[in-house]
Amino acid sequence: MSGHDHDSLTPASWLVLNRALLPPSGRALDVACGRGRNSLWLAQQGFETTALDRDPAAVAQLEARARRDGLPLVARAVDLEAGAVDLGDARYDVVVVVHYLHRALFPALIATLAPGGALVYETFTVAQAARGRPTNPAFLLEPGELLRAVEGKLRVVAFEDVTLPDRVVQRIVAVRE
Repeated sequence: MSGHDHDSLTPASWLVLNRALLPPSGRALDVACGRGRNSLWLAQQGFETTALDRDPAAVAQLEARARRDGLPLVARAVDLEAGAVDLGDARYDVVVVVHYLHRALFPALIATLAPGGALVYETFTVAQAARGRPTNPAFLLEPGELLRAVEGKLRVVAFEDVTLPDRVVQRIVAVRE
């Protein structure tokens, strides 16, 4: 990245730190991608990346940037909270969710993983509410909740429940056998 690019498009550190735990290549899905910092990084790593977000403006910007940079990335505007969620019938080698929690989505996220595929998930815990936003319990993980969400379905290869300088999060990398 060039110097002037050091903005909020820096990918999530948890994703970058755990690159070695992910398949070397394949298809990636970035859920609630926002401006696409993780999608762009995945595409730069060579993953054919699909990015989903409910903000059509963010999606359009991301698509334009990916085209300009010649990256293998498709972005779609989707409301992930409108009824039954359809992530398509594609099977993904990597599924990334950062700073987003819609509990009803967990079965679809797990179902869309290809064998050997990795779920990379990081979001705020209830302890975050004492520090600032978000404070709505609907968007905050209970203790151990990410572990329970994948229990019996995926193999956990990395997990942290951690207080960082700017946030309190749980984060996991879990693989479909």
